[in-house]
Amino acid sequence: MASDSPDPLVTRFAPSPSGYLHLGNARTALLSYLAARKAGGRFILRVEDTDEARSSEDFMMALFADLKWLGLDWDEGPDIGGPHASYRQQERRAIYDEYLSRLDAAGLTYPCFCTPAELSISRKRQLAAGQPPRYAGTCRNLTTEERAERLVRGLPAALRFRVPDGQVVSFVDVVHGEQRFNTNDIGDFIIRRTDGSTAFFFSNAVDDALMGVTLVLRGDDHMTNTPRQILILQALNLRIPQYAHVALLLGMDGAPLSKRHGDTSLRDLREHGYLPGALRNHLVRLGHSCVTDGWLDDAALIADFDLNRLGRAAAKFDEAQLRHWQKETVAHLSTDEFVKWIAAELPPGLDPQQRAQFVTVVRANIELPSDARAWAKVIFGKLDEFEPTALAAIREAGEGFFTEALQVVGHPGTEFKQAVKALGQAAGKKGPALFMPLRAALTGFTHGPELAPMLALLPFAEVQARLEHARRLAV
Repeated sequence: MASDSPDPLVTRFAPSPSGYLHLGNARTALLSYLAARKAGGRFILRVEDTDEARSSEDFMMALFADLKWLGLDWDEGPDIGGPHASYRQQERRAIYDEYLSRLDAAGLTYPCFCTPAELSISRKRQLAAGQPPRYAGTCRNLTTEERAERLVRGLPAALRFRVPDGQVVSFVDVVHGEQRFNTNDIGDFIIRRTDGSTAFFFSNAVDDALMGVTLVLRGDDHMTNTPRQILILQALNLRIPQYAHVALLLGMDGAPLSKRHGDTSLRDLREHGYLPGALRNHLVRLGHSCVTDGWLDDAALIADFDLNRLGRAAAKFDEAQLRHWQKETVAHLSTDEFVKWIAAELPPGLDPQQRAQFVTVVRANIELPSDARAWAKVIFGKLDEFEPTALAAIREAGEGFFTEALQVVGHPGTEFKQAVKALGQAAGKKGPALFMPLRAALTGFTHGPELAPMLALLPFAEVQARLEHARRLAV
């Protein structure tokens, strides 16, 4: 008996391996993944590498690694195979040729001999006349003899799709609602380049249909590509998926996110020490509103996700917000996970007790592994650098303060609170005027972990040496 249940949701992520995965694409991948997992459907990874000059195996391997680091897995893909292999466009040329021949047989394609310079001039003329730029149809009505003559001369020819006149292409976008495009504003577009490789409009649409993709989730800069792809699918009698165009990811200055905003590839942030849970929690909230305000683990991310809560407004990547989610993610690490995360930043030779004490002391003050390196130097190394505010606090306290401190602070068996109380009475200071210069002298900072347990890790001789150094600085 036939089932009345709807087809399972199938999404895909289809990047080009021409560089490291940037945050805009990482967010698209995450949202597509969450949509599939929430619906109990399938998530496909497909590599769009028809641009052989810019694509590389190294970037493809990096792409797999970065997506797995982010916490995504896929049901079909180049590395694991699947029922719709191959998942690399370079290996699907025979498929594209078959469907191109079907369009040609239906009279829906023609060779275009226009040069890039000629196309640029035409575009400039249209813009100057206040018209939307579209192909002027220069080669559309060449006779068979004219085309043959150009081919005999060896002129390079692209292949264009013949867009029907006077029609409206409409579809209901999950995010933006009904969209309508007049075919007279589209113009005939290239589906095969002069080098023989298929264009994005064509291969992307054909692959989505043949792989059973039911939802294409991508940036709204692709919105105007969609009517072209629908025309191709209609002409080939292939299934048209649903589309969800999410708002672009911007920097805080409102410009599209790019390298000028700093390190914005997933690999950059990964190498800086950001955790995948932090990226997931930040990216899912860019263009998608979560019901839960707090930190979400993998299962909660899937449970919270809802296609109906994808927003139309442009989303802004905010590193301050990312750091917030980084702190939350660090707080959710187990002790073993935390130690493993910062292990490379710790000095060699620490015994298990020292390592455990260090983690207990500094954990609340660690956002990135580099922070652990800085505090490890403070605790286990020699203090030879002071931040400007620390130097100012030391000099404001004066030589006498540290002369008194040398008498009472850090002595074996002395309780820290009692020692500080005695120092305050002897020096006539309390509150920040008492604690700030003491912290500055012993750590080089005016902020940081609780001082008493930190001092427990410092040998008495080191405490005395740091106080003596501060006394000399305060002269």
